[in-house]
Amino acid sequence: MTVAVEGGSDKTRRGAGQRPGPMSRIRQSYNRNWYAWAMVAPVVAVIGVLVLYPLARGIYLSLTDANSQNVGRTIGVNEIPDSFSWVGLDNYTEILSGGDHQFWPHFTWTIVWTVVCVALHYGIGMGLALMLNRKLRGRTFYRMVLILPWAVPTFVTVFAWRLILADDGGVLNMVLEWAHLPTPAWLSEPFWQKTAAIMVNTWVGVPFMMVSLLGGLQSIPPELYEAAEVDGATPWQRFRFVTLPGLRSVSSTVVLLGVIWTFNQFVVIFLLFGNNSGTDAQILVTWAYRLGFGQEPRDYAGSAAYGVIILSMLIVFASFYRRWLARNEKAV
Repeated sequence: MTVAVEGGSDKTRRGAGQRPGPMSRIRQSYNRNWYAWAMVAPVVAVIGVLVLYPLARGIYLSLTDANSQNVGRTIGVNEIPDSFSWVGLDNYTEILSGGDHQFWPHFTWTIVWTVVCVALHYGIGMGLALMLNRKLRGRTFYRMVLILPWAVPTFVTVFAWRLILADDGGVLNMVLEWAHLPTPAWLSEPFWQKTAAIMVNTWVGVPFMMVSLLGGLQSIPPELYEAAEVDGATPWQRFRFVTLPGLRSVSSTVVLLGVIWTFNQFVVIFLLFGNNSGTDAQILVTWAYRLGFGQEPRDYAGSAAYGVIILSMLIVFASFYRRWLARNEKAV
């Protein structure tokens, strides 16, 4: 045993000693695949200009008291320099301590909005995918119809829903009135605004979830279902022990993407309620936009601090979610 352990240690030490450093590996990779580096370089440059620079600028502004009155600007031939000050973490302290009286209500609503929407996306998408995965007449037609909401530009969908949900003269309220049912104020009362936002976002997000899960269902070997039927498994047992495990990789990816997209869903909320209404229905992203561009004076520092906090929360969530999935996969 002693000899074997010592031999293994020597081998490990020899392997570690021969392993090149990071710069050497990068240089070797460049020498072998210089054409790939040349092709990727423009993309990296564009990402640096469009993503990294604004991100760095936003982080810097979040540590100041910048607003539209003290940021440098040009008026005619006059150049007005920046006059904002460095405040450190004061913006973050005020936001996270509830000093602005806005962060925690919008954070709570954003969590509810994300959980409900993703659950509806996944549940309805799974039901439709299971239905379309069965042999039924006109299956291709049904697939095209159900994918159609995804093909329509989101702003067109939201404007159509504004006409449907209009408080006065909306199609939905006309139908409810005809049926002698209450007619909610979908676009003006806070509770119904949130309900309307979830309805519209569910309509927008279900086709993506359905298509993704349908692709995952078709990758499950039919032999597994046949073997389960031979063993006497019920439909629920086949769904639980064959379908769900077979969709694990697809489900984990689409749920993660669904959470990130829904948490940052700007278009639906903004276009449904505009910039000056629906305060209670604003999620963190749209509220950050309102701080920076929807009021006077524009609070650039507060908006940037909200953006950094949102980005940090999503990074933490994605890290824990991936670790949780990896731990579960090892357990299986």
